[in-house]
Amino acid sequence: MQRIAEVIKQIKAEFTRPLSMDDLAKQARMSSASFHRHFKAVTSMSPLQYQKQLRLLEARRLMLAEDVDATRAAYQVGYESPSQFNREYSRMFGAPPRKDVERLRVA
Repeated sequence: MQRIAEVIKQIKAEFTRPLSMDDLAKQARMSSASFHRHFKAVTSMSPLQYQKQLRLLEARRLMLAEDVDATRAAYQVGYESPSQFNREYSRMFGAPPRKDVERLRVA
């Protein structure tokens, strides 16, 4: 548990950077398969899903609190493709970034 917590702390600190599963497993001193299994047991998601959630939540915060447009927010949180960002954002929040942010500002 402690080793997974250390990796989670690193992912949170560097969520905009690409993840290397091998590097994360080495940091946790586990095999890749064991690391993936333990990580999922702790977080209920894979390391990539965890990173994606962090990125999308931060992008949402940037658009709401700092009035950043979706494309800029996507690049700031580590996405290389605005269209991929829009797809994943819509999947997570149920609406495209602009509509979601507008809905949240009205609420």
